[in-house]
Amino acid sequence: MAVGTITKEHIYRSKLPDIEIPNHLPLHTYCFQHLDTFRSRPCLIDGSTGRQYSYDEVHSISRRVASGLVKLGIQQHDIIMLLLPNSPEFVFAFLGASFCGATATTANPFYTPAEVQKQARACRARLVVTLARYVERLSGLEGVKIVCVDEPPEGCLHMSELTESTEPFTEPSIEPDDVVALPYSSGTTGLPKGVMLTHKSLITSVAQQVDGENPNLYFHSEDVILCVLPLFHIYSLNSVLLCGLRVGASILLMQKFENVGLMELVERYKVTIMPIVPPIVLAITKSKEVGRYDMSSIRTVMSGAAPMGKELEDALRAMLPDAKLGQGYGMTEAGPVLSMCLAFAKEPFEIKSGSCGTVVRNAELKIVDPETGVSLPHNQAGEICIRGAQIMKGYLNDSEATKGTIDKDGWLHTGDIGYVDDDEEIFIVDRLKELIKFKGFQVAPAELEALLVSHPAIADAAVVPMKDEAAGEVPVAFVVRLNGSQITEDEIKQYIAKQVIFYKRIAKVFFENSIPKASSGKILRKELRARLAAGSPQ
Repeated sequence: MAVGTITKEHIYRSKLPDIEIPNHLPLHTYCFQHLDTFRSRPCLIDGSTGRQYSYDEVHSISRRVASGLVKLGIQQHDIIMLLLPNSPEFVFAFLGASFCGATATTANPFYTPAEVQKQARACRARLVVTLARYVERLSGLEGVKIVCVDEPPEGCLHMSELTESTEPFTEPSIEPDDVVALPYSSGTTGLPKGVMLTHKSLITSVAQQVDGENPNLYFHSEDVILCVLPLFHIYSLNSVLLCGLRVGASILLMQKFENVGLMELVERYKVTIMPIVPPIVLAITKSKEVGRYDMSSIRTVMSGAAPMGKELEDALRAMLPDAKLGQGYGMTEAGPVLSMCLAFAKEPFEIKSGSCGTVVRNAELKIVDPETGVSLPHNQAGEICIRGAQIMKGYLNDSEATKGTIDKDGWLHTGDIGYVDDDEEIFIVDRLKELIKFKGFQVAPAELEALLVSHPAIADAAVVPMKDEAAGEVPVAFVVRLNGSQITEDEIKQYIAKQVIFYKRIAKVFFENSIPKASSGKILRKELRARLAAGSPQ
């Protein structure tokens, strides 16, 4: 099939040629395949302490962690949970799990105890690597070993049990379809589910971004890549850490975003690559401090997780006039990258404002009519579907949800509405799926609705997104009080806030006499969203 063309079935492919991808290897072997080339180069830089680890050190420590995990009883295919902020220990634990054939599930450290425990039980995690201050969130989990990277409370182990293990270690035989990462996602709808990403799928995704004779030059061994996006999110885990490891770049770890702290790190370490999300762009461009720091070393800014509008793009270009800017488009279930900007390739392609770039190579993309399932030609909007070795194996222990996302022909249905223009560029115009995107984080309306209706004073509820300049979208609730109830907006907000992480908190409550529903009982969220957009929610 010719590059940049479509077939009669309207299947789109990358502008770049396909490449040979060594996805028969284990993920860690692939990441360190060129270790001898940059063994002594800085691999990880801890932004909070300045401590640096060479590639040789990261490789050897990760192997020792694998040895330590085996010593603690972790077997091949067992699941360990990483409940950590960005840190070298996160990297060591993730790679250590890969080395010993285990699976790492990642969790947000700010999850409530109920959220953490629900995920740990759902995936049957056997060990958790975390900080001492998060241990209390794990109370009630039985048969789970807890390893702390700092001073452990009674009954917990210290990370040195893993990093300083001297037990002989033999790598197991790992199959390409073995699961290595298990991030959680709500998919196109419903509650969070474990997304099974295999060694093969992650290698394919990384290779699509940085391998080949005509790679995107925003990653190479001389780069310093800022890792401010949380590693528990697949965007950062894949497109920052794994891509960085593959090319031998230096990865600068920042535990949490803070305006001045970010600019100080950029200046101190001469950051060249800055993968970010629109809310960070908004905060930086509005900062009064930005002029005090030298950020001229940045040559590439990549934005993902949520769309960036033209005004924000223009503000960023004004702040960093010499840097190249591009947006990508991804979904956890897709491995995660579906499309990327090719403005950084050896033979760069001009990318239009608002474009998500073109589909990644070694993959196929089509746009289908949501009603008929017919694939659509250029400039016609429909549901975006992707097919390739990079997509997930499926949802953990949920074959029905898997079948609802990946069809019999292997196409993953994203739930996003978009089109491909005459230059093969992808534009997102709407969402079929009901997820709310708060600064790139997923909020499932069904999860909040279940909590709301569990309140004794609430008869029914619906949750939809509302536009927000800083967050992109925030969840708002339409609530029907139980007869005689006088429950207030603040009481509802507090009730939810005690049970969920900060980005799932209800921003506003509208009281209704009834929730609009179809005859099937399905909430008509589209009607509620339309009322919000029209400025007449009630």
